[in-house]
Amino acid sequence: MMFVATERERFSADIASWLLGEPITLTRLSPTELSLQPLRADALILLQSERIVLHIEFQTQPDPDMPFRMADYRLRVYRRFPQKRMHQVVVYLRQTSSPLVYQTQFELPKLRHEFEVIRLWEQPVDLFLNTPGLLPFAVLAQTSNPTAVLNTVVEQVETLESRTQQQDVAASTSILAGLVLEKRLIQQLLRTELMEESVIYQDILQKGEARGEIRGEARGKAEVARNLLNLGMAIPQIAEVTGLTVEQISQLQSE
Repeated sequence: MMFVATERERFSADIASWLLGEPITLTRLSPTELSLQPLRADALILLQSERIVLHIEFQTQPDPDMPFRMADYRLRVYRRFPQKRMHQVVVYLRQTSSPLVYQTQFELPKLRHEFEVIRLWEQPVDLFLNTPGLLPFAVLAQTSNPTAVLNTVVEQVETLESRTQQQDVAASTSILAGLVLEKRLIQQLLRTELMEESVIYQDILQKGEARGEIRGEARGKAEVARNLLNLGMAIPQIAEVTGLTVEQISQLQSE
């Protein structure tokens, strides 16, 4: 879920307004500063100011280990920053009936830790439509017509003054929309050239190239192609970027 992490760090004031109720300027906190490597997560974000640490986990699937992970990170942060308060939120992206997405605490004998949970499909769409950094989440909010919501998001993206903002919001929107809409529809509504210019898109390419050097050129190209499919890019354009054939990319898509 790299795209979510990138998007949230670029719009930290927007995410702070949503989750903390005030537009605090936050900077990235590396998990390595907590002395331990991060536990596995779909997308882990740690942001901090002088007086607060904001810990966000974006999840596409329920995770039975989530309560322990939240408690573990709370203790890690306290060890490193005992003077700072901490706000922890798990944001579930994809609708599910699993009872795991309703868990808000970790409990052992004489030990209890609580955290916040947000199920996006229960949130009002309007909450995300008036803030640039939250626009990508709108299509996953409470709606019976995600296509219409995506259309509205596209219109909002076009009004953003910064070209960089347009690029990054469009790229993140296309990937998140892929959780509830068909890629072909997303491609029709979002301009591919705008997404290609985004730092998120470029990061996908750079990471794919780096991994390709380690894992072998063919596997690296396949990974780049999969990421670009998730980004909503058309198969012929992916073929031009990666050097793979249309047939090879179609096979990756079917997998």
